[in-house]
Amino acid sequence: MSIQPSRRNFLGAAAGVAGLSALSPVIASAVIEAEPWGIKLGIATYSLRSFDRPTAIAMLKKLQVKYVSIKDVHLKLTDTAEQLKAGRKEFDDAGLTVTSGGNVDMTKVTTIEELRPKFEYAKAAGLPMMVCAPTHENIKNVEALVKEYNIRIAIHNHGPEDKHFPSPQSVLDVVRKLDKRCGLCMDIGHATRAGADVVESAAQAGDRLFDMHVKDLRTKTDKDSQCDIGDGVLPFVPLFKQLKKMGYTGCVNMEYEINAKDPMLGMLRSLSYERGVLTGLAG
Repeated sequence: MSIQPSRRNFLGAAAGVAGLSALSPVIASAVIEAEPWGIKLGIATYSLRSFDRPTAIAMLKKLQVKYVSIKDVHLKLTDTAEQLKAGRKEFDDAGLTVTSGGNVDMTKVTTIEELRPKFEYAKAAGLPMMVCAPTHENIKNVEALVKEYNIRIAIHNHGPEDKHFPSPQSVLDVVRKLDKRCGLCMDIGHATRAGADVVESAAQAGDRLFDMHVKDLRTKTDKDSQCDIGDGVLPFVPLFKQLKKMGYTGCVNMEYEINAKDPMLGMLRSLSYERGVLTGLAG
């Protein structure tokens, strides 16, 4: 694997300690903070989509994370309310804090009654927020259900291929006209491929930035160039500085989309880089 020394070695000692502590629970409590520099680092469980819920939870514990956004492969949209509550309890019992769920696809439904099962799912699973993909045509009905259920939504931008919401700005143009419980989940990889400056986008979003999916790319325009965080070109140091400056209170959730069958080493390296950068900035 090709490594960019200037990025991967930035605060390498701190990153290395974080990585070792993730492998060694005995010393983890002494060196891993849940919120280094006040930033909540989490995992979108889509990263662990190849594994069932108990296995994914065990992997999350090994990674020493606290915050999670649950993909429906781990809490199925087709489950009964009782099954969803039981499944959610497994995350709670593991000491994990569930901040959101998704991405929940809403592109194939339009009416309020067609959309309602998505909100019933979130309610039964105890999700305070849904990361979701609506359309311009159904967004007012989505907003009506946000008000009815008091469940926040964070619209996920999906890059140039997304005809509805390709960039953070395309989301902000819509949610600024909606209820305050409607906001943005900025995927920095897809945002970059859509031509956005993610640091500037975070600043522009302000209090409408509810959630984030983070990854890294070797090439800004190539979806298939995803790599471990710290090995690519995305601007994590200035991004973290901007989040701190604006008092961001949401999560920075790693969405690790590569090496689906064997993701642990790459996820550990990525978390170690994030933790190391934040530890250095805090110092």
